[in-house]
Order: sequence, then structure tokens, then C-alpha cells
Amino acid sequence: MNKLKLKRMLENFFLEDLGEGDRTTDLIIPKQNQGRLVIMAKETGIFSGVDIIRVGFPLLNESIEIELNISDGSQVKKGEVLAIIKGNVGDLLKGERVILNLIQRMSGVATLTNQAVQKLNCSETKICDTRKTTPGLRMLEKYAVRCGGGFNHRSGLYDGVMIKDNHIEYAGSIKLAVEQVKKQVGHMIKIEVETETMEQVIEAVDAKVDVIMFDNCQPEQIRKLVSIVPKEIVTEASGGIQLSNLASYRGTGVDYISLGFLTHSYQALDISANLLIDP
Repeated sequence: MNKLKLKRMLENFFLEDLGEGDRTTDLIIPKQNQGRLVIMAKETGIFSGVDIIRVGFPLLNESIEIELNISDGSQVKKGEVLAIIKGNVGDLLKGERVILNLIQRMSGVATLTNQAVQKLNCSETKICDTRKTTPGLRMLEKYAVRCGGGFNHRSGLYDGVMIKDNHIEYAGSIKLAVEQVKKQVGHMIKIEVETETMEQVIEAVDAKVDVIMFDNCQPEQIRKLVSIVPKEIVTEASGGIQLSNLASYRGTGVDYISLGFLTHSYQALDISANLLIDP
């Protein structure tokens, strides 16, 4: 992850939660009290978010000490202590909720991604995400996908050309849409075309695009479509694919399967933080 961007994100998240300060903690707990925050997994899953802890707490107090017992992408088990954070009690409590919110969500994405990878169980096909991310959390959620064993699709509208049905309809055809793009972009920008029929796939192949997506196609249909695509063109399947039917796409020969549910329908991993105040 981009550490500078992460730092700025966390500063904004803390500002949103703290405002002018933690009224409850500031009124009840003496400012000099020291303690430990024990972060523990309450269910088994794949962890993601080490840098959230490592970068986040020092923003509240540089003297905070962090003991990490896990790494990103590792499996954690229920009852396992993930980290122990030592420092001023007030600062620990001020950072607790923001830190937990993020590592729970990121670990939820990583866990779901890992489940998808295991369910597909196919070395020739990679699982990847989409742009269906939580606004403001895209960098974190896409990082979590990688922690779970998945891969990233484009980061945003800016880093790749993806010609969809609306673009094709406006341009008049896949051929015309691709020609228009190639006149204006350099060789470093890849071009992907979304297709739904054999005719569209043939047209995309003839246009020499970089990636062809088979949209809302069944496994048997994908097997046929993959057979007419040259090896130098990357293939991707998307649409209507869930955990429940993912295994049926095994062995279709497609290079990537992109899954929106990895980042829009995940369940946060249950992680707790218990405070121990030093005597």
C-alpha cells in the first residue's frame, strides 16, 4: 500500500471520529494512565491490515509501542492474539474503533477472497476484483483482495480502457470503438472489451484488443469462446458468478474471473480489542 496515502486516510478517519476529542475518555480516565490494548481474533479467517495498526496508532501518540504477532495474508484462529498495543490509555481508546473498523473489513475481504480461490481451485484461472468497492476504501479493499490470494483489476477509470455495451452502442461497433481509442492512447494503456456473443468475441479478436471479457456467459459457453481467442489476448469472465457456482467455472480455460462480491458483499471478520490498565 502507499504509506503516504494511508497516513492521510487515517488522519481523516481519526478526525471524523474524534472531532475535538473523546469526551467520555477525557472526562473519566486520568491522562497519565498507561495500559495495553489486546487485539484478538474472535473467529478464524485471513488477516489483512498490519499497516493500519503500524501506521495508525503512532498518529495519535508517537510513543505508543506495537507488538505484532501476525502478517498480512496469514490465517488467524479464534482466540489468537494478533497484536498488543502499549501506551497512554486515552490514546489507545481514541484509536481503537477506527483501527478495528478497518482491519475487520479488510480481513473480511481477504477471507472471502481466499474462500473464492479455494472454491475455484484452478491454477490456470486467477480470481480478481472489480471497481465495486466502498467509496474511500478502494486502496484498502483491493490490498485485502491480494492478501486473500486474489488479483486486482484496474484501480479506477483512469488506468485502463474498458469498452462496455454503452460505449459500443455509441461508437457503432466494437471495431469502431477500438479504432477510436487506439488513435488516442499510447502503447502502455491496455484495452479491454466486454462481449456477450460469439460474434462480438470474433470482432474483438480481429480488433486486436488486449483483454476480452465474457460477460454473463455460462461455463460451457466460455469454453467455446476461449477456444477462438489467441493466447496473446487475456480472457476474463464476469457476471452472475457467485461462491455457490464458482466451481463450475473450473477448467474453462479463462485467465481471470472478476467478482464484484469480494468487495461489496463481504462480512467483516470479528476482531476485538480489550483494554488492560497498568497498575
